[in-house]
Amino acid sequence: MNQELREKLESNISSYKDITNQLSTPEVYSDRVLMKSLNQKLTKLEPGVKLFQKYLNIENSITDTQELLEDDDKEIRNIAQEELKNYKQELKEIENKIIEVTVEKDPNDSRDIYMEIRAGTGGEEAAIFAGDLYKMYSKFSEKNKWDIEIINSNISDHGGFKEIIFKIIGTNVYSNLKFESGTHRVQRVPNTETQGRVHTSASTVAVLPIVEKVDVIDINPADLRIDTYRASGAGGQHVNKTDSAVRVTHIPTGIVSECQDDRSQHKNKAKAMEYLHSRLLSAKQEKQKKDTDESRKKQVGSGDRSERIRTYNFPQGRVTDHRINLTLYKLEQLIEGDIEPLIEALIEESRK
Repeated sequence: MNQELREKLESNISSYKDITNQLSTPEVYSDRVLMKSLNQKLTKLEPGVKLFQKYLNIENSITDTQELLEDDDKEIRNIAQEELKNYKQELKEIENKIIEVTVEKDPNDSRDIYMEIRAGTGGEEAAIFAGDLYKMYSKFSEKNKWDIEIINSNISDHGGFKEIIFKIIGTNVYSNLKFESGTHRVQRVPNTETQGRVHTSASTVAVLPIVEKVDVIDINPADLRIDTYRASGAGGQHVNKTDSAVRVTHIPTGIVSECQDDRSQHKNKAKAMEYLHSRLLSAKQEKQKKDTDESRKKQVGSGDRSERIRTYNFPQGRVTDHRINLTLYKLEQLIEGDIEPLIEALIEESRK
């Protein structure tokens, strides 16, 4: 265990004892507001404190057992070596649990998300790759029993998407996919390439936590321009005969939210407004991070879509995440939605 974490845990034990003593005093007992506040702090500290106390007990056991390694009896030394092995394994497991309960959690982790995938450099090949990314995240969502709802899409002439925006609904979606924001680069031979040359293309991914209540962001109706137009794409003749698609523009920021997935104009407007709230919240949070949070530099990427975060190299069958210098030769499995190794490695790195 590193010294910084140990000092933090020792401080937590001191705070835990202090709060426990305060809760036993008549002054606190008679003040319900203060008692509630102290109990909340105690509840937050307790898991880490209990685990650290267990950690310290095992450290003491290790110290006592190490003395037995000097014993004249060979059998006792052998038993001591086996016990030390078990203690050290248990110590590592407890340390991992301590890190898990003491690391500050992102308040958005439990939220559903909007995901935006857009074709970048590379023309039609970039659009095809955007379609591959959509397929990858769709299959990963299916494995996790998450639901997908398309908000808006612009299909490319040769397959894939120039742009697709969709909603993913499930358990802890944002915590699993928040590190996917950024530029994804692909290296492969396009179907249109006659000489077998490898081309490099890119698509961008953005992940936005969904605002659970519309009053989280205060929007002045006068700041909105709402346009309706005829939807395009699948959906039968009805789609092309009614102005069911809705475009909402937030004039002060220039942020545009569109939805044409539903036949009902009212439903499309409701979806577009929900998406707009999430876009505005994300922009606000990003500004706050840039203005006040220097520690964000230590995190796994900033979420800036201009960053190249990952390369998918088809000729060599490998995927490299540049933020953590991780290369996996499992490209086919990853594209089929088996992206857990990448996600777990990114989450682990973010806890350091």
